[in-house]
Amino acid sequence: MARIVMKFGGTSVADIDRIRNVARHVKREVEAGHEVAVVVSAMAGKTNELVAWTRAASPMHDAREYDAVVASGEQVTAGLLAIVLQSMGIHARSWQGWQIPIRTDNAHGAARITEIDGSFLIKRFGEGQVAVIAGFQGLGPDNRIATLGRGGSDTSAVAIAAAVKADRCDIYTDVDGVYTTDPRVEPKARRLAKISFEEMLEMASLGAKVLQVRSVELAMVHRVRTFVRSSFEDPDAPGMGDPINPPGTLICDEEEIVEQQVVTGIAYAKDEAQISLRRVADRPGVSAAIFGPLAEAHINVDMIVQNVSEDGSKTDMTFTVPTGDLDKAVAVLEKVKPEVGFDAIQSEAGLVKVSVIGIGMRSHAGVAATAFKALAEKGINIRAITTSEIKISILIDGPYAELAVRTLHSVYGLDKH
Repeated sequence: MARIVMKFGGTSVADIDRIRNVARHVKREVEAGHEVAVVVSAMAGKTNELVAWTRAASPMHDAREYDAVVASGEQVTAGLLAIVLQSMGIHARSWQGWQIPIRTDNAHGAARITEIDGSFLIKRFGEGQVAVIAGFQGLGPDNRIATLGRGGSDTSAVAIAAAVKADRCDIYTDVDGVYTTDPRVEPKARRLAKISFEEMLEMASLGAKVLQVRSVELAMVHRVRTFVRSSFEDPDAPGMGDPINPPGTLICDEEEIVEQQVVTGIAYAKDEAQISLRRVADRPGVSAAIFGPLAEAHINVDMIVQNVSEDGSKTDMTFTVPTGDLDKAVAVLEKVKPEVGFDAIQSEAGLVKVSVIGIGMRSHAGVAATAFKALAEKGINIRAITTSEIKISILIDGPYAELAVRTLHSVYGLDKH
């Protein structure tokens, strides 16, 4: 017998028929003798509708009331799934975030979980009850509902799994696992049987949309073995109820991965913009004067490249921001121009960041050189490069994105089964 947390996303619970299908997945695990908690998202499209309603009511609305509205989507799904499970003869009840309680900080709309008391849930497991929990929400210190930001149900599920010391956390979605790259770009992409927490964190933060970044961070900190699975596979198909290695991708400690490839996957992020500040005074405090105001404006700066002039008195500073933040970033920099002292701002939108990821890079030389040579042979110009212990990120022109992804996927042998 195992203790399992199952999470189902919006497409998996989009209507009553799909909720019935989810209930069959839950029933399979219950009948196998497992203790089960289920975390659900709002039905597909429902959160967007609720957000639109709050904006229509008033563009400048109270974040606490926003949370009261948008949290209702998950509550509806939890109640409906509990009803369906009860109709199938399963002892189930729904829980809202505040009833457990999932305690959060006071950042309404983007709250972070601070504490979960799992004792109530564990007591109910002992009584044979299935807990159906509304994801994406908790209870703030002001005693009001607080939501965790978009994709927060993944975070809810992993946090609950850690709180109740679950044997595993199954994230059911509309794909059947984590792939070496986006299968829509490279049809030869392969599903990974296992991926380390560190690699998944890089994949999630660099463009892969399978899991929310914060959920992977939580899983890594608490060592929660997490499976990414498809909710659209037949719940009763052979192997679906495997208690150790169900079909999908296991996110785990790298010690569990026996045969580790040098490169695990290729991620990409579109809509990157590049800003260059020309002839900036090269003196202490200048970088802080540039990037401090950008941080205060909540603009995420990524790749940073600095070139110093021959005489060492001036420098060119180049960095990337999301395309949606480009105009705001330029406006912020124009304001600090007198303090920073630069000659000109140049900017360009529509760029793409392609990243090569793999914990095997730690012990292998020449991984970056392989990428640079392969892209050069395809005539793809590299604008900027950043590296870490397990990743290389390369900034290129937008039109070359798919060619670059396919080229790198092939050159590292990821398309070989």
